[in-house]
Amino acid sequence: MTTSRAVLITGCSTGIGRATALRLYHAGLPIYATARNPESLAPLAAKGINILALDVTDEQSMASAVKQVVDRHGAVGVLVNNAGSGVYGAVEDVPLERVRASFETNVFGMIRLTQLVLPGMREQRAGRIVNISSILGRFSPPGGGLYNASKHAVEAYSDALRLEVAKFGVQVSMIEPATVRTEFFTTAMMQFAGPSGTPYEDFYTTLANWAIKVHEGQNMAGRFALPPERVAEAVALAATARRPRARYPVGMLSRSALGMRRYLPDRLFDVFVRRQFPSP
Repeated sequence: MTTSRAVLITGCSTGIGRATALRLYHAGLPIYATARNPESLAPLAAKGINILALDVTDEQSMASAVKQVVDRHGAVGVLVNNAGSGVYGAVEDVPLERVRASFETNVFGMIRLTQLVLPGMREQRAGRIVNISSILGRFSPPGGGLYNASKHAVEAYSDALRLEVAKFGVQVSMIEPATVRTEFFTTAMMQFAGPSGTPYEDFYTTLANWAIKVHEGQNMAGRFALPPERVAEAVALAATARRPRARYPVGMLSRSALGMRRYLPDRLFDVFVRRQFPSP
């Protein structure tokens, strides 16, 4: 059986997904870029990249996309789980239906798509699964706890998966950027307005102002924000390196924050979080 090199990438309409599709396409790999609305992938199709409709919250959509790649290549060679959605606000305020919707995309969709590609990877005794996580999968500032919880779940499932599938020749990596200049962050920023009358109303105003400074590069998170192409470089390493690492922190801010999380006691790390992120 010929080993498939075909790459299936979710969430390619903008940002990290689009940059990753272009990076790996120029590396000579057969790429299948996906999004819920395939019309948003027209710029990628114009460059010769294969595009597919794929909604990671829909079983039939996921199964169909995987089947199309398997029918042409025998298996998905590399799966890049990038699609994500944000949910922001104080834990007390956020309606559970919004939390469930975020987990459907960020966690359950990722897990199910992984389940669908693994039989082909096991059969060919080779494969890569690259999950887009975040430094917020390792710690959790106020206001984003429920989104960050989904990234913590990605970290936990990926750690177990890496050990479960290693004997089949399948390797699993996580990409852990800090702030990335994408439409995802701009959209998330608009959610910080928050409901009126909540006891956290002042906190949401502070969060909104902080997020605007990030967007305009006026604070640390903004000054060190990464272009999506930097994250795509890390994905390319995870997808093509002979011995990929389990984790790829991307950028100075990510490496320094994760270093402090590793070595500082909780009390001191909380001081760092309060100084760098708004708190009620």
